[in-house]
Amino acid sequence: MAMAVKLVFTICVVAFGLAAQPLHAQIDASRAAELNEEIKDEITITLDDAIQIAMINNYMLRRGLLDIDFADAQIREAWGAVYPQISASGQYTRNIQTPNPFAGSDAGGLFQTIGAIEWLAFNEERRTDGNPNTEPIPFEEYLERQSQGYQDAGFSPPGFDDDNPFAIENEFQFGVNITQTLYNGSAFAAIKGARQLRQINLDQVERDRQVITNQITEAFYGALLVKEQLSVLDVSVERLRVTVEETRKAVQAGVASRVDRLSAEVELVNLETDLIELENQVELATKSLNLILGIPVKTTINLRGALAFDENMAEIIPDVEDSYLMAIQNRPDVNQIDNVVDLLEVQRNITRSQYFPVVNAFANYAYIGQVPDNRQMINRVPGTDFQFEGSERSFFDDAYWNPAFSVGISMNWTIFNGFQTRSRVQQNRIEKRQAEIDREQLRNAIYLEIDQAVRNLENAYRRIMSQQRNIEQAQLNYDIAAQRLREGLGTTLEERQASSLLDQSKLNYLAAVYDFKVAMSTYKTAVGESPSWEAQESR
Repeated sequence: MAMAVKLVFTICVVAFGLAAQPLHAQIDASRAAELNEEIKDEITITLDDAIQIAMINNYMLRRGLLDIDFADAQIREAWGAVYPQISASGQYTRNIQTPNPFAGSDAGGLFQTIGAIEWLAFNEERRTDGNPNTEPIPFEEYLERQSQGYQDAGFSPPGFDDDNPFAIENEFQFGVNITQTLYNGSAFAAIKGARQLRQINLDQVERDRQVITNQITEAFYGALLVKEQLSVLDVSVERLRVTVEETRKAVQAGVASRVDRLSAEVELVNLETDLIELENQVELATKSLNLILGIPVKTTINLRGALAFDENMAEIIPDVEDSYLMAIQNRPDVNQIDNVVDLLEVQRNITRSQYFPVVNAFANYAYIGQVPDNRQMINRVPGTDFQFEGSERSFFDDAYWNPAFSVGISMNWTIFNGFQTRSRVQQNRIEKRQAEIDREQLRNAIYLEIDQAVRNLENAYRRIMSQQRNIEQAQLNYDIAAQRLREGLGTTLEERQASSLLDQSKLNYLAAVYDFKVAMSTYKTAVGESPSWEAQESR
């Protein structure tokens, strides 16, 4: 019985180890919330139910879908680099002090020339007005009378006495820019890389689902094994109680010694102690399953299923070579590392694209406003010479606002960057070679994994066949010993030894069946298949 308790303890430790491992699978977060509401204080589940609950409810599994969503967002981001880029801008500038662009030059002469032109136009108008009494006036008189007219109208005389007559206090600029990539090797390669990354995440999610199914299978059958062992030990305790009672009667009848009775009673107490410990281990194993499934630990789980062996199972023991070829075709992690190699090739292409230029087409539209604080206009009163009147322009007058539009093509080409691009390409080549080595190692590891799983299957099957015959012999041996004890021909020691051998044979058989089921689940995972046949069989 000590060996039985030790075996139970080992199963529980394995279950806890599985519970502590990170779990990733494809699940729905909203469905997880609904499932939490559906789970009551006590549930009865099969292996298939356990797998479905874990796939939906475990929070670590929900993380797998987020990786896919993240990859989808990266693909959209990569496409965005080749879509038209549209930007808008706006700017307002208040010019507190603006330097005179003509400072230090002969601009004064230019201004005088402008005044002379106005004087010439004035005299030409007088000369051609048809009135013989009007005569041209000298330039100095023109400036003097013009200045007096401005003063009479209440305006400052026009002139160029300010430090900067061209200063504009308010400047506005609003624009829209559109850029379209014509050629960008890095952007085009990034799109392919994002797709590769999404496939890598999909493969990881699918592989995690397979691994999770295997972990749940081991934990479920581990809990069943503990439950079955408890049943064997419970029958053994009841059988020993009968033996103790018969030994007491034999002692009273004088056909057995007190030593036989005391030995039987001591063995009964020890076995009952083992039973109590095993009951605790059963509870511990089921609670560990709660943790793996992601349901409240306070929920009581009743397992529906049994550790039974079907002769048809022996027919599915596979061939290692055929299984290896199946694994190379089916396992998502094999496809995943192939995609990793391809992704590193894409990365090298992205780096190599730096050898080539980036060509963009662009279009710019701007609306520019230069609005002075003083928007007053001074005009001569019609029919007069030196009488003036004023008017004020609107803030949005067309004289202040003007559009601008341009299109073109730009190119950016790094001719030499100190051999940095060549060094990065070399690094990418090395990383790809490392990934190829990892792929080779993974394939060898898969072959070894399959070989070990097949060996474990064969070993467990031989043990099952051996223990089936052994149980029959142990049962016959116990029946004979019990019959001899009842007839007074045997001893209680012989009966207890036969009983212990029968219990040990049953425990060994259960352990062999458990190992076979776990080995089959491991094999299914090794070749890239979900071990669904156990789930169907447990119903």
